[in-house]
Amino acid sequence: MAERAPIWFRPYTLSELNAAQGDSMITLLGIEFTDLGPSHLTARMPVDSRTVQPFGLLHGGASVVLAETIGSTAAHMVVDSSRMQVVGQEINANHIRGVRSGHVTGTARPIHLGGRSQVWNIEIVDDGGRLACVSRLTLAVLDRHAQRLAP
Repeated sequence: MAERAPIWFRPYTLSELNAAQGDSMITLLGIEFTDLGPSHLTARMPVDSRTVQPFGLLHGGASVVLAETIGSTAAHMVVDSSRMQVVGQEINANHIRGVRSGHVTGTARPIHLGGRSQVWNIEIVDDGGRLACVSRLTLAVLDRHAQRLAP
């Protein structure tokens, strides 16, 4: 499928995105941004003791953290962050296949980029490229100054 024109507010680099995560859940779980295209963002996460449930399978909550991390980051990249803020409103996830080892890789692509809301589709695959989870994230786009949001 051909990619469309870049949707990002300004050019970003993977180094910049990875460095911005700081001391957060994203770093704790080993999530790393790995690909940035004109209209998609990809990150991967290890399937290890930090991300599995007691039965040794990738925890569904960890998949949701990966999906929300990628989708929220992409949503922020679309807006002028000096004026606008995006905040999550709803996320859902369908867990398709269990994963026991290696990495999972998620890719976010926009479904809707509106002035007041955004909707992103995030597909997560295992190392073999098999679909493990599909998620949809809805975010509100707020005027940073009108809402008196923190910087």
